[in-house]
Amino acid sequence: MKSFSNIAARVFVSVIAIPIIIFLCYKGGFYFFIFASGIALISYYEFWRIVKSKGVSANLWLGLIFILLLMLNIYKPFLDLYTLLIVLIVLASIIELFRDRGSAIHNLGSTFLGIFYIGLLATSLIDIREFYPNIGELYNRGGYLIISLLAAIWICDSAAYFLGIKFGKHKLFLRVSPNKSWEGAVFGFLFAIISMILAKLLILDFLNWQTVIAFGLIIGTIGQIGDLVESLFKRDAGTKDSSGIIPGHGGVFDRFDSLLLTAPFILLYLRFFGR
Repeated sequence: MKSFSNIAARVFVSVIAIPIIIFLCYKGGFYFFIFASGIALISYYEFWRIVKSKGVSANLWLGLIFILLLMLNIYKPFLDLYTLLIVLIVLASIIELFRDRGSAIHNLGSTFLGIFYIGLLATSLIDIREFYPNIGELYNRGGYLIISLLAAIWICDSAAYFLGIKFGKHKLFLRVSPNKSWEGAVFGFLFAIISMILAKLLILDFLNWQTVIAFGLIIGTIGQIGDLVESLFKRDAGTKDSSGIIPGHGGVFDRFDSLLLTAPFILLYLRFFGR
């Protein structure tokens, strides 16, 4: 009964959330800035809770403020990134002098890890959405691309999970996630590529086949690594989900861990190779 109610909750939330996410991605601009910033800020809060359970006191408010500044600086640039990061490092170090909450090394390390891993990676989402100029239909390409990436990641995750349960025999990383298998990872990899091929046929006709396949490869590998890295954080802290904020799905960090690590690689490929 518990399993059925969990599945029902997942389906209900998905039916409500997916159209909203598609709308925000398609609209872009300030709408997408709010969406991407929400992912980053809530994920950092969940990361803060994870490290707190280990007895580490990351700086919550400093992290939230600087992640918001990083996102704003990508959306509407106002300061050199190098300068912003120097200010962060100096300010965090000064504040830690007065906090007196356990290990300063652990506190600063977890604060910086959360800001850099979540905040810096999340800025790539805005860069991808704003990659195409805001000129008529051309601007919508960024929305189609983000929607396709999200769909491919979720299909990859679902294939890895369900087909891994059915056919999985060889454990992937036992110390990180005992339920993940090599077979599931292979299915996830294949479905990521298939998803991007379908996206090319449906809405990504402006991308060439080489770029579409490359995106599938990135999602099928880096995306799954992103999921494993977040699982590593949670397993180290002895927690199952980053939070329970999304009924049936866990936390925001749980849902977007693959996207966060995938986005910078997609952006780099776009800048150097893809059109």
